Amino acid sequence: VVHRSEVIKNNLNPNWKSEMIDLRTLCDGDLDMILKLDVYDYESDGKNELIGGIETSINGLINAKGRGGFDITSKKGKQKGTLKIHQAEVVGGDDAYARATTATATAPAPSAPPIGMMANMNIAPNSSASRPTAPKPSFTDFMSGGCEMSLCVAIDFTGSNGDPRKPGTLHYMGDEHTMNDYEKAISSIGSILANYDHDKKYPVYGFGAKYNGVVQHCFQCGTNSEVDGIDGIIGAYKQTFKSGLVMSGPTVFTEVLQTAAAFAVSGQENAARNGMQNYTTLLILSDGAVSDLAATAQCLNSIKNAPLSVVIVGIGGADFGSMTFLDDQASDIDIAQFVEFNKHKHDANSLTRATLDEIPTQLENYYHRNGIMPNPPVQVEEEEIVIEPEEEEIDLTIDFGADGNTMAVPSGQTGGVYVPQGAW
Repeated sequence: VVHRSEVIKNNLNPNWKSEMIDLRTLCDGDLDMILKLDVYDYESDGKNELIGGIETSINGLINAKGRGGFDITSKKGKQKGTLKIHQAEVVGGDDAYARATTATATAPAPSAPPIGMMANMNIAPNSSASRPTAPKPSFTDFMSGGCEMSLCVAIDFTGSNGDPRKPGTLHYMGDEHTMNDYEKAISSIGSILANYDHDKKYPVYGFGAKYNGVVQHCFQCGTNSEVDGIDGIIGAYKQTFKSGLVMSGPTVFTEVLQTAAAFAVSGQENAARNGMQNYTTLLILSDGAVSDLAATAQCLNSIKNAPLSVVIVGIGGADFGSMTFLDDQASDIDIAQFVEFNKHKHDANSLTRATLDEIPTQLENYYHRNGIMPNPPVQVEEEEIVIEPEEEEIDLTIDFGADGNTMAVPSGQTGGVYVPQGAW
């Protein structure tokens, strides 16, 4: 750190005063050297908390003055606010100084934890910028090398979801022609993640229900330990309501997280024995905040080294503020993210971006931390390529008789469509 600004307390939009900094100290006179500017939340015990930062140069600051500013980005790549440069200039000759006046940081988005007091900005040269290094393997590199993805699903059966026999509740089962909110989320988000699953077989867990008078925080949904496809997930979900459960509480994620972490570790170990790689995503669907936020954060921290990403999806219209905090603050190694389903359910592209936002980076970071390189790209042999013949076009035009039940096949065709008697 080569410079610390003044501390501005109790202000969500601090405005820093003009300061003169010797360019030789700041950037060794190099106006294009990459500088790192960090913004901290002031703490009276001296353990100031990093909010986020930017990377730019003296020329970058000069070019940015009076414009839109820089996005203040957290370690997880999330925007925490905007740093605006009102004035920046180089003054003097050989003994030049950089002067930046009234730099302003605007408050972060409402979903971020509130900033009680703003601390000083730290400015430091980014020494690594001048030393080119070999690029780390990317998510695409691991996928091209045959890394397998696995998915497991956990569903909230707590009483706060409402009576599934009553219309308007989140688990409502009374209309077989309309999906409830959980089914919509399973179908849409599950389908996104399922595109990356290698065998389309998924464990489905439930939590928050009583069996024989005892609350279970992790139990198997359906009769099979793994189900086939998204339809299998929905089928196991529906079977659970016929299993004699009592929807109860509290909302506890810890056992589901531990179970998924064990599943993920086992999957990677089994794959490694065969020279392969396997990474797991846990999809948690819940209607509200966990009952013990601290215990959940501690659990996430304890499983952070597993080959696992956790996508927590908020169903319904509850206040999910604490879940967002869990996303941001649970661990120094990020494995969790939160998606509020209602915000994205009408926009498939937005839902896909929100769901997959952090998983590629989390996968990369796991393998980088453990020194695991991607396998060579999988080569598809020519004999493996099968070109299917074109399907015959079938005219499914149906003529109904006057009674509404009799069906006639168009003239010149044979065969027909069978409809069981009484289906109408």
